[in-house]
Amino acid sequence: MTVTPSGRVVIVGASAGGLAAAETLRREGHTGTITLIGDEPGLPYDRPPLSKEILSGAWSPDRLPLRTKADLDALNLDARYGCEAVGVDLTDGTVLLSDGTEVPYDGLILATGVRPRRLPGNPAHTLRTLDDALALRDRLGPGRTLAVVGAGFLGAEAAAVAAALGTRVTLLEPAPVPLAHAVGEDIGRMLAQVHLDHGVDLRTATGVSEVVADGVRLDDGTLVEAETVLVAVGSRPNTEWLTDSGLPLDDGLVCDEYCAAAPGVYGAGDVARWHNPLFGTTMRIEHRTHAAEQGMAAARNLLGARRPFAPVPYFWSDQYDMKIRAYGHLRGHDEVRITEGSLEKRKFIAVYRTGDRLTGVLAVGMPPKNIGTWRQSIAVRARWQDAVPTSSTGAAA
Repeated sequence: MTVTPSGRVVIVGASAGGLAAAETLRREGHTGTITLIGDEPGLPYDRPPLSKEILSGAWSPDRLPLRTKADLDALNLDARYGCEAVGVDLTDGTVLLSDGTEVPYDGLILATGVRPRRLPGNPAHTLRTLDDALALRDRLGPGRTLAVVGAGFLGAEAAAVAAALGTRVTLLEPAPVPLAHAVGEDIGRMLAQVHLDHGVDLRTATGVSEVVADGVRLDDGTLVEAETVLVAVGSRPNTEWLTDSGLPLDDGLVCDEYCAAAPGVYGAGDVARWHNPLFGTTMRIEHRTHAAEQGMAAARNLLGARRPFAPVPYFWSDQYDMKIRAYGHLRGHDEVRITEGSLEKRKFIAVYRTGDRLTGVLAVGMPPKNIGTWRQSIAVRARWQDAVPTSSTGAAA
């Protein structure tokens, strides 16, 4: 089922994925009504700087909008900012909004993103919206104390910013090695050591049972005192409003290789779990670049392009003076090998093998051009033995 050039398209989610879909529809010649629904007031804005430039104070919020008002006006959108979608009727082709309005559609793109997971007990800070970042920033600085629960990329970035601002930071991680499931144990240990070297009290293999008034309570009953608590223990896809819709849901909106969840209904961004034919597996990816790419792909396929969405996923992270970049599908890898540089110098390229294929590359402190060739090899499904030189530095766990 495709949408005619004059058909009505509703996009639920007004962040990177939803905006990219709207722009693509116009660029591809769609002249019909495009309704863009976002639950946050104000113009669509970028999220990666929240845990970096906004949290550190290096940027003011006026640098965040993804497009100017003039750019958005040129798209001629029916924009519904600050309004939440609460239901969808696939039979009638309508989306129900929190204000009681029903918006009809001929094609629907769902890009509702995710929300932070929380812990039992007292309210704690999370880091997903601009308001979240500004509220947390006010709690950082010399003489302040912060407990960060979760040493994934978001928690690690926030801990790095807080420490740089003079905050005394305790970083709590339930796994023995932070990020080992994604980047490998040796690289995870290296990243952990960087935090220790910057004065962060990193405690691994440490579970948190609840947030309390003066900090957090660990699983063993120990109290870790902190004036402020940030919970960064992952996210949940925003699909509850779709529970009675008949759409397939399983840790996200389940989509096929074309990003379609049902006839005329497509998913994009953090909320979409789709089949990536390049790697032969389903994925749900929470990265800014991916959201925009999938929003474009969903829009084109809604218009009839019928092209599989098979990207090489990309993400980056800034921690202290380290720039981390990665391409591909690193999780579930069988082998990690350092091909350039060294872990000791904290400047290296690591490549990842799954089965007999090269499936990922991660670079720390290296120019982007150094990993471009690796990305191309991943994109053409290169075999490990063909892509990785036998003279590589060596394996990393």
